[in-house]
Amino acid sequence: MRLLAAQSRLRTGPLVLSLGVLVVVAAVATTLGPADISAGQVVREVFGGIPLVGASDLSGQAQAILWQLRIPRVVLGAMVGGMLALAGAAYQGVFRNPLADPYLLGVAAGAGFGATIAIGARGAGFPDALVPLAAFAGAVVAVIITYALGKTVGDRTATTLILAGVAVASFFTAVQTYVQQRNTETLREVYAWILGRLSTTGWKEVVSVLPYMVVSATVILLHGRLLDVLAVGDDEAQSLGVSASRVRLVVVAAATLGTAAAVAVGGLIGFVGIIVPHAIRLIAGWSYRIVLPLSLVFGAAFMVVADVGARTVVAPAELPIGVVTAFFGAPFFMLVLRTSREAL
Repeated sequence: MRLLAAQSRLRTGPLVLSLGVLVVVAAVATTLGPADISAGQVVREVFGGIPLVGASDLSGQAQAILWQLRIPRVVLGAMVGGMLALAGAAYQGVFRNPLADPYLLGVAAGAGFGATIAIGARGAGFPDALVPLAAFAGAVVAVIITYALGKTVGDRTATTLILAGVAVASFFTAVQTYVQQRNTETLREVYAWILGRLSTTGWKEVVSVLPYMVVSATVILLHGRLLDVLAVGDDEAQSLGVSASRVRLVVVAAATLGTAAAVAVGGLIGFVGIIVPHAIRLIAGWSYRIVLPLSLVFGAAFMVVADVGARTVVAPAELPIGVVTAFFGAPFFMLVLRTSREAL
């Protein structure tokens, strides 16, 4: 009991640190932009009702910029980054594969296909809101097909699901490419969505995906102990009374739901699900009861920082956020690949 209590105290430090990092980067992100809003003004605006903080001195226009543009974008970035990192850690635990990421089971290809169809349909009078909904539907359908295909082969083991996901992703990518070639006038917009973006018009995007992400994150976090058991292998987990196939189904479904929601509002932002969980393992160990919550918080902070880079590096223009994450993620991926090879 004393050992368990000591381990719990050890986990508190990294968690507090990660929350502190998130708060700091979020605060800095709200001060950056064309409109000059200082950190002190942000603090007074947000916490103006607290004694000794001081009343807000922002103009009405500055308040609108802060509350309807900057803060929603920071919140959305934190949600998307945290969800992608958490889903990446969950996939790596389920498949016992350090290179697994949230797009493993065809999520990206399905979402890209759905978004391509919706963008092409705008000319027929379909609303802009159709794009994230179509991306969400495409991602979910792709994973359902992957699981159905895996079931026809036999037991849904990790290897079977990965191979089924590769096949489904290849199919959806081929169909998407065909649709793009038939609608060349929308190519620029489709590629802009594929490269990722965090554009907000108020709190609409945040509210639309919040329920899905809350459910997904809750389910994944509650399965941390079972993912630790699954790490020893399916047969060993079965001998301990844990159904590996049931755990895999529940965790994959939850991770896919959260990933689909993130993709729907952020586009295809890669490498977050690989970078963050691996960094957490280097800092705090391999137990998923530690990796999962820290991945959620550090993933949120990482995405906020990446979005700041996307907004400021070529200002007043803006880089696709997927380019920023790939700039850091590609070298990190090669490092992980080299490390994994040397460990064999």
